[in-house]
Amino acid sequence: MKASDFENKKILVFGWARSGKAAAQRLYELGAKVTVVNRDDFEKDKDYLSLEKNGVVFINHDAADIVDDSFQYIVKNPGINYQHPIIKQAEKLNIPIITEVTVALSTFKGRLIGVTGSNGKTTTVSLIRDMLQADGQSVVTAGNIGTPVCEVAGQLRKDDTLLLELSSFQLLGTPDIQPDIAAVTNIFASHLNYHGSRENYVKAKFQITKHQLATQHLVLNADIADSQRFAQDTQAAVTMFSRQQSGYYAGADQDNLLVDNQIVMPLDNIKLVGPHNLENILAAVSVAKLAGVKIESMRQVLSQFGGVKYRLEFVFSHNGIKFYDDSKATDIEATQQALNSFDVPTVWLAGGLDRGDDLTRMKDNLKHVKSVIAFGETADKVVSLAKIAGIQNITVTENVMTAAPIAIAQAKAGDVVLLSPAAASWDQYRSFEERGDLFVKALEATLNI
Repeated sequence: MKASDFENKKILVFGWARSGKAAAQRLYELGAKVTVVNRDDFEKDKDYLSLEKNGVVFINHDAADIVDDSFQYIVKNPGINYQHPIIKQAEKLNIPIITEVTVALSTFKGRLIGVTGSNGKTTTVSLIRDMLQADGQSVVTAGNIGTPVCEVAGQLRKDDTLLLELSSFQLLGTPDIQPDIAAVTNIFASHLNYHGSRENYVKAKFQITKHQLATQHLVLNADIADSQRFAQDTQAAVTMFSRQQSGYYAGADQDNLLVDNQIVMPLDNIKLVGPHNLENILAAVSVAKLAGVKIESMRQVLSQFGGVKYRLEFVFSHNGIKFYDDSKATDIEATQQALNSFDVPTVWLAGGLDRGDDLTRMKDNLKHVKSVIAFGETADKVVSLAKIAGIQNITVTENVMTAAPIAIAQAKAGDVVLLSPAAASWDQYRSFEERGDLFVKALEATLNI
């Protein structure tokens, strides 16, 4: 879409989270007539007061009757389900439903790199960003990584690179996105309560390449079955990486990380741990090489990058015990990857919101777990899993703060203490970030560091 598509148009922004604020501000700057609708009361902060002063209409309401055919577009918060009455009414009236990413990209003229996938997006994007910066290239990250695209796109120049982390929710509302380089880290059965089926989820991910041209690039994980389907259906030039097989654009032999038939560095010199992170690294070096990054710049980043906060983040080492915060592991697959990253005795902390998942799928991933500390709604499921896996040392406690000192008492030099909940945080915490922060604070308080 072009910026002119929004000028003088009546547009409804649905949702007043950070992305809603950014979208409303950007649409106002583009000359749109903006109405913002939100279920909860608006916080009348400076953003609200500034937009209200400039004619933006705010309505504290979320019923379908707010939508009529006078609206040309609905800009939806990505997290709002398409089954919501307002969205169903908009669809009935054939009003296009988009996200703030579409609004932001309407004015962007530089190089666009987009990364999606079920897991590993943030780590991959962070690696690509650091590699581009180490190479002296101008890059700005936004999207699902935490910064709304509308907050940054308007200030970018033609020679800047915009690097986006894109969720399936965002891609559904960004129908004409056309990255110069796109990457799909992996695809698992995720967010099915939102998408309705795995097929719908995969279709949402395919949006990242649906409109790519033959002159553009699509980076795929050769170890994922869906990649072959993507490779057949895209018009882009396909580049594949593989952790398990040889002969692809990026991969690894017994000793070295490889990209484009070049040795990047010895695997032992890479700071980031875990086989899943090796996949993220392979995706990142593939994108970086296609973006013109030198091998030396990749090597510099990989020798220093220790992980993204809350994503198998190395917190610190104390008395020979290594502590890791993987609070972002809100599903089984992410926790399986974390557990598989260590071959030393592990004290595992887990539990959270019960979404009906079958935790027994993780039985074979607990071979290095010496003790389990369970909390939250899924505590009973974690305990049952531990018993099935033959683990004797099992503790149930209230939350991550009470779990931390128990973990310290159970660990010995050479062990790993791992918070990897395999569940969302919303049974006890506002976010996985809050859960991770409280865990680390409890560790520091117990150890007096």
